[in-house]
Amino acid sequence: MKVYIDVVIMLNFLIDLILILSVAIVLRRKTNIKKLIMSSIIGSLSLCLLFLIKSNITLLLVKVISSIVMVVIAFNFRDIKYTLKNVLYLYISSSFLGGVLYMLNLELCYQNEGMTFYHNEMSLNYIIITALAPFIIYIYIKESKNLKNNYANYYNIDIYLKDGNVKKMTAFLDTGNHLIDPYKNRPIILVNKKVLDVSYLDTNVLLVPYDSLNNHGLLRCIIPDKIYIDKVGFRYNYLIGIANSDIKIDGIDCILHTKLLERND
Repeated sequence: MKVYIDVVIMLNFLIDLILILSVAIVLRRKTNIKKLIMSSIIGSLSLCLLFLIKSNITLLLVKVISSIVMVVIAFNFRDIKYTLKNVLYLYISSSFLGGVLYMLNLELCYQNEGMTFYHNEMSLNYIIITALAPFIIYIYIKESKNLKNNYANYYNIDIYLKDGNVKKMTAFLDTGNHLIDPYKNRPIILVNKKVLDVSYLDTNVLLVPYDSLNNHGLLRCIIPDKIYIDKVGFRYNYLIGIANSDIKIDGIDCILHTKLLERND
């Protein structure tokens, strides 16, 4: 079997460039294209050591050192924590990419010869893998941003009603929720009407006028006994509003008001 080292180095350079670029985007590191290219060159040249080093332990140490050198070149050195975090996300990106490609290998190919895998008449070679890498990393970056920006604002909430019932649900802290009871300035949190049916509490329902960007009207609200947000109790004045339409956020039943996290007792 012939191995063209120049082709292998070039393809490995492209993959390293994609990986180090993904770290820069996810962690929002300040860098430039020259640093990213230099970092990728170091990573691709270290591949040559695979043909020289026989010890697995030594090879592992070389890979770790190579990763550290790559992130230092790309993002500079500030402190150990900063550098280790960059290395960690480099390995996370690499593991995600490698895992997806390995899954494709299992699904499409069952035999291999060198860098080409065969399954009946189908083949998945290193060139195709490199072509798929940007798309796979794009998915990783997109989902990482969603996780960082959205799921960090997810909370578990327990609403204790006056009749003794407890409603457990997942809440989202929305900085756009500024609903306030105009009579007593009580903040209002919104609950999906499918989760909290207050038809049996008609005598205790308050109608609160509201104005939003798209419409205005009366919002049905109730006064709970207490609520717990991530096991932290809140007992001051607030209202639970029943949303007039479904809350269209992944897995969310309740929209929190920002003031609910400003104080607790």
